[in-house]
Amino acid sequence: MDSSIHESLALLASHYPASATLVAILLCLSTTFLVLQEIFKPVGKRRAPAGKQWRLPPGPRGKPILGSLLDLKTGRDDPDHSMHRYLARYGEMTTVHLGSKTWVFLNSRRVVAEIIAKRGSLTNGRSPMPIASGIVSRHSRSLLLPPSGWTEKRRVMHSLLSGTALKQYGSWQELESTQLLVEYYYQPQLWYRHHYRYANSVVHRIALGERLTKSNKELADLQDVVTHFVGSIGSSLVDWFPELDALPRVLQPWRKYWERLGQWNFEVYRSWWVPVREKVEAGTAPPSFVRDVLLHEDTKFTGDDQEAMYVAMQLIEAGSDTTREALNIFVMSALSYPEVFLNARAEVDHICAADESSLRLPGLDDMEQMPYVCAVIKELLRWRPIFPFTPDHVLTTEMEFEGYHFPPGVGFVINGIPVCNECEDPETFKPERWLDGHETDAAHGLWQFGGGRRICVGYRLAQRGLFINIARLVFCFNYTASGPYDSRRLNHHTTDEPFPVKVTPRSDKHVKLMVEEATRLGVLEDAKSRT
Repeated sequence: MDSSIHESLALLASHYPASATLVAILLCLSTTFLVLQEIFKPVGKRRAPAGKQWRLPPGPRGKPILGSLLDLKTGRDDPDHSMHRYLARYGEMTTVHLGSKTWVFLNSRRVVAEIIAKRGSLTNGRSPMPIASGIVSRHSRSLLLPPSGWTEKRRVMHSLLSGTALKQYGSWQELESTQLLVEYYYQPQLWYRHHYRYANSVVHRIALGERLTKSNKELADLQDVVTHFVGSIGSSLVDWFPELDALPRVLQPWRKYWERLGQWNFEVYRSWWVPVREKVEAGTAPPSFVRDVLLHEDTKFTGDDQEAMYVAMQLIEAGSDTTREALNIFVMSALSYPEVFLNARAEVDHICAADESSLRLPGLDDMEQMPYVCAVIKELLRWRPIFPFTPDHVLTTEMEFEGYHFPPGVGFVINGIPVCNECEDPETFKPERWLDGHETDAAHGLWQFGGGRRICVGYRLAQRGLFINIARLVFCFNYTASGPYDSRRLNHHTTDEPFPVKVTPRSDKHVKLMVEEATRLGVLEDAKSRT
């Protein structure tokens, strides 16, 4: 077909000599287009080796060179998730070409379990992202790294899943949760800020060993680092056409902007990291992931100082924002489904308020005895998924699956909306659907923490943090709407109140309990100082 276009243009030039110049220009442009189309041909459309033939699931044709890239970028911030639903129309799997990349969206739990979990040893790669993973992250954020750069970082972070670590960190989660309760009491109109303060403080202490004492400017800078990093993922054409990274530097005018952003990110990280590392080296650091795992002689990380810094700081990044968002979703569910809120309260009351003399705050040791509260947590993550799309799980070798033959380099992406909605009456908030004996395992039957070898290493820690706060907030406070709201619009990215809420203490005796516990743990004055 390509040669026929050139033949037609040559024939036109022979019949109309006056048009030769125009024809020459058209020939040049068409040749350039065809060359670019070949250079940037998506992984799934490239020629298979002799004797093999790739076969991928159906999907939209897309546009030349760009594929469906513009459609995907348009749908990124769609609150109605029309793009997610559109992709699911093609079946359980949908092939989409995005620049020179090929992604296969997984639209059902079944294929997610088969490809991401059961075949996790084949689908544990990441596609190259020269901007977000390279320049902005200096090839040090494990989230976007291929297995060769990810395995060692994963090894040290795996300690976050150990029983010993969970027990040690649990006491810190309970302490910070107690402070959150009294912050709620003294300044209820800032409930959403208390969520972020809790999440950031816990993960800061786990990673770096100290209670959070950073200034508002330092906290704002770190939050901006997260925002700019997330915003950089896929925002540059270079991440969709990684071949452009091979151009000579003089032909990469975009690099200066991203290099400035990467340098600023690096400097913010250094301001948090260096003081902690120096205390570890001096033997004065308190217990922490950095002291006891990352820089410990018995488990010492084999990467350099920069890589160690990114390992520690990305824990703070990942652990802060997601917990805050999940707690905001909990508040929305309390407004939208007050009967569920009361059912959860009844379960907590049964354990923590059997009679007036035994009134106490819920603790992490109560988790096994509160399956309904645990089911609420799983339903929160299903009902309003924090991650509508997961990062791509890239094939490291070819794979056959149910009649399809996938080449290496194809990425599999969990299409979170249809996967989460694959249940009866999906728009209804119904924790009962998770009462199956696996309530205390947030990753069982739920894919919001990813899956396979790339599953979030801190998901058990995150679940325990959500449990201690939700159980206590259910026990101690009431929520009512103070204005109109839409349960589909959570406004996670605003710095103001995301939706109108009035928070009130449940009773004087619950206030007394909260204040006494905060006094005992020494966090009462900290809570007051923030009001």
